[in-house]
Amino acid sequence: MRPPIGDFDTATPAPDCLAELTAPVADAVRAWQGSVPADRILYVDTEPQWADTAVFVEHYGRDLLERSANCVVVAGKRGGGTTLAACLVLSTTRVDVNGAVRRQLGARKASFASMETATGETGMEYGGITPVGLPTGWPVLVDSAVVDLPYVLVGSGRRRGKLLVPGKALAELPGAIVLEGLGTA
Repeated sequence: MRPPIGDFDTATPAPDCLAELTAPVADAVRAWQGSVPADRILYVDTEPQWADTAVFVEHYGRDLLERSANCVVVAGKRGGGTTLAACLVLSTTRVDVNGAVRRQLGARKASFASMETATGETGMEYGGITPVGLPTGWPVLVDSAVVDLPYVLVGSGRRRGKLLVPGKALAELPGAIVLEGLGTA
């Protein structure tokens, strides 16, 4: 199938290539619910050494710079407790950790989670973390600009491969909270 964005050779419906995904992502695709059918989530094979955004767009299409989103894990702390959450913003922006994230989580302090925490808690590879298949109960903060895109390139749970997901579907993920201004220039 021809991918809707980017210069990839082919795109495969995610339900047809579950073996290419990490277990939590594959499980989420199998259990997919929402107004967007699971077969509209597409998998594209990519080279792991080109996973970082700047290098990625050089190889797979400059149009992806405006159509890619980064998913990062944050830790909000209040008192003795820590809340882990995922934040999804356009790759041309940065997560407003000390403003929007801290307020949304009701935390006194918020910061990016360590690599060990992010990978250990998600079951995904660093550099490939995706909002699809995150642990149950996690808030998934999604910038409204991401939701407005017809298709968004996100991680697949691994450094090899990416998912092309309709923006609307990201707003329907379990725990999703759409926020204006989550991503800042």
